[in-house]
Amino acid sequence: MGMDITTLDDFYKETATLIPAGINKEIGHFNVFKVEDMVAKYAKKPVPAMPYNRRAYYKISLISGRNRAEYADKVIEIEKNALLFATPKIPYHWLPEDDNQSGYFCLFTGEFMAQAKSGAVLDELPIFQPGGYPVFQLTDEEAQDILFIFRKMYKEISSDYAFKYDLLRNYVLELIHYGQKLQPATLLYPTHTASARISSLFIELLERQFPIESPHQKLNLRTAKDFSQQLAVHVNHLNKVLKEHMGKTTTDLISSRIVQEAKILLKQTNWNISEISNSLGFEEVAHFSNFFRKQTSLSPVAFRG
Repeated sequence: MGMDITTLDDFYKETATLIPAGINKEIGHFNVFKVEDMVAKYAKKPVPAMPYNRRAYYKISLISGRNRAEYADKVIEIEKNALLFATPKIPYHWLPEDDNQSGYFCLFTGEFMAQAKSGAVLDELPIFQPGGYPVFQLTDEEAQDILFIFRKMYKEISSDYAFKYDLLRNYVLELIHYGQKLQPATLLYPTHTASARISSLFIELLERQFPIESPHQKLNLRTAKDFSQQLAVHVNHLNKVLKEHMGKTTTDLISSRIVQEAKILLKQTNWNISEISNSLGFEEVAHFSNFFRKQTSLSPVAFRG
């Protein structure tokens, strides 16, 4: 089955953690955890991997231990300390590679941060842009700086201070800005070649169209020609670059992403097949049904079950 959306309720169920009282829906959701506490819940089992899913919330993590993170076309091996940023728009997979895991992470919704006095829109911030680098390996000094912020968060979430959520939003922004300051200076990634940049921009353009949140929303870029025109490169050159960097043709990558979204919409919404077909840019339901059957060997109706 395709990529699922992991909701906050799913997170709390999977980790057997109580949803904290006093979090009003009007202010969105925020919580902070110790990685050690999560690991302790699996004391006699291997530390579980996070599935390659899109999540319905933002997440910032300070992880100490050996791990591997996979974002779109990037695979990042983490040897010691790392700061990770996750957005609902970009699916990722996190896999611990040893049992010696520690650190903190916080979860929050866009609604929570919308209350911030700064007026910052999360998806407009560089750290949450598709095609960027959301994982930073840290020096011991940087890890201590971030640990200090998380410890303040962890202490504040349990306080009775009337304005604690305003303070917590400031701590979240402090983490975001710390990450953004690391972005241009990081030595973790090699200098981009022109072809690597084209590949990265293609992923950004593709992912920017998702998630489909309304039957009235419609994909604007659906073909290899659409993307090549947007990127101002010849369609054959784009295909060659993507084949070299990602092992798939432009059309295969587009089709794979569209079928992922189709599976989500078929399972997670009550939209009719025509609405789903239209939102994904198919002019006829029959075209959508043929496409979906070719990709999955099932009709949309059969997949929906």
